[in-house]
Amino acid sequence: MRFRACGRYRDVTWTDYRRHADNVASGLIGLGVRPGDRVGILSENRWEWLAADHAMLSCGAATVPLHAPLSAAQVAYQLGHSGARGLFVSTQEQTDKVLQVLEDLPDLEFLVSFEAVDVGRSRLTYSTWDGLRHRGHQNGDAGRTEIARREADLDQDSLATIIYTSGTTGNPKGVMLTHGNLLSNALSTGTISLVSAQDVLMSWLPYSHIYARTVDHYLTTETGTIVALAASVDTLVDDLKSIKPAWITSVPRFYEKIWSSVSQLDPDSRRIQLHAIFGPNMTQLCSGGAPLPQHVCLGFFEAGLPLLEGYGLTETSPVISFNSLNDYRIGSVGLALPGVDVRIAADGEILTRGPHVMPGYWENADATRQAIVEGWFHTGDIGRLDDDGYLFITGRKKDLIITSGGKNIASSEIERLLVSDPYIDQAVVYGDGRPFISAMLVPDFEALATVEAGRDLSPTGDYLKQTALLTFFQERVTMALESVGHTERVKRFIVLARPFDLEAEELTATLKVRRQFLIEKHKHALAELYQRSAAD
Repeated sequence: MRFRACGRYRDVTWTDYRRHADNVASGLIGLGVRPGDRVGILSENRWEWLAADHAMLSCGAATVPLHAPLSAAQVAYQLGHSGARGLFVSTQEQTDKVLQVLEDLPDLEFLVSFEAVDVGRSRLTYSTWDGLRHRGHQNGDAGRTEIARREADLDQDSLATIIYTSGTTGNPKGVMLTHGNLLSNALSTGTISLVSAQDVLMSWLPYSHIYARTVDHYLTTETGTIVALAASVDTLVDDLKSIKPAWITSVPRFYEKIWSSVSQLDPDSRRIQLHAIFGPNMTQLCSGGAPLPQHVCLGFFEAGLPLLEGYGLTETSPVISFNSLNDYRIGSVGLALPGVDVRIAADGEILTRGPHVMPGYWENADATRQAIVEGWFHTGDIGRLDDDGYLFITGRKKDLIITSGGKNIASSEIERLLVSDPYIDQAVVYGDGRPFISAMLVPDFEALATVEAGRDLSPTGDYLKQTALLTFFQERVTMALESVGHTERVKRFIVLARPFDLEAEELTATLKVRRQFLIEKHKHALAELYQRSAAD
């Protein structure tokens, strides 16, 4: 492992990594953690997160990862619902969230902090990370013997983690994943990843999300790959220059932003710039967690940087299918992993079964019965398989728009076409129960500044309303949607004055757009589009 500390990169060998994890596991056993107990992690990405997770798995506990930006109330729900007995935190800021809601967490007994924090006079048993490791080390052979016994008792059905999905409404569901789920998915993904112990992976996606957890964490443990932690989401381009990785996993938003910065260049200049950004050792870029715009994928391939898209969900550990360097089809999400079955239901829904599918939702039998029917997990996504077995995602069932005229429209496909325009950075389509399709558009502000209509922008509240700008975007929308039928075309739209933002809860932890949240947030502006149309 490689991570930045005090301005320099520090290397941790596999031997030391294992020793850290074993000492923490022994320390947890000393705190009374039993097999099957739930222990949370509330932290930003850091090397201690990974070691703590391995430690919990070794002592038979189930990790409950919490997204670092969660509010105190959200933390309380996930820790309380899972019945977590303990919690790892990173900083005082994260500790304070827990202290605010401690009265609502009767099952929580201890807290371990990666950095020294003040817990006041709370009832929690408190230890620093170094203190817990030291106590585990002092347990000596007795601790190591107990760890070995617990590891030997684990099997494919042993609960490894409960991950709470980032729903758009209501409380999230706790996805239970077993050791068998995670190990099978890491091993299957490893067979197509073509990575080795000599490669360096730059890791930045949140470990609280299953994509980074399985691929950046468990897959690299299995292959012996060097994992280099990026300093933060804001320093990725600089980190690429420092780390010089051969491999990176990311979400489409990152690649879209990089593409936006070079899309106006001629092909030769674009190729040079992209290779300068990703460095001399890069062999493959991987994308998952959300749909990847096809024009971005194609552009990277044309520049000599294979951008490989995959597909999965938290409930499937997560990878269902992936493109690889040997087998890829641009526009698809690849072939099903070895051991993974995929089929398309009569209504177009993608179904999957295999060792990667969760046993169910924690304390939610009804939701489990609805999701898994006769062994097949119902993804909620709409797609198709071509004659060679490549999977294509065409929409999501719950995001299917049905206009007042009864027309079914896949919103994701319209959004994909809209963001293929170089002046449109983000888009959300609306129109369920309405007479026509409308949209929220976020400009690519850097590209927009190069045209007359994009200069001297003056927001009106959350929106841009200059006549010249709206006329310009009407032309862009019309061109972007030339290939679809009349009823699928966006008739009216609003233009937002800023991009969708994670801290404003407009994006999920993996930077997917929270469509329903945004529709609700801008419902009055959207309603005005239809009122104006009626008046016209």
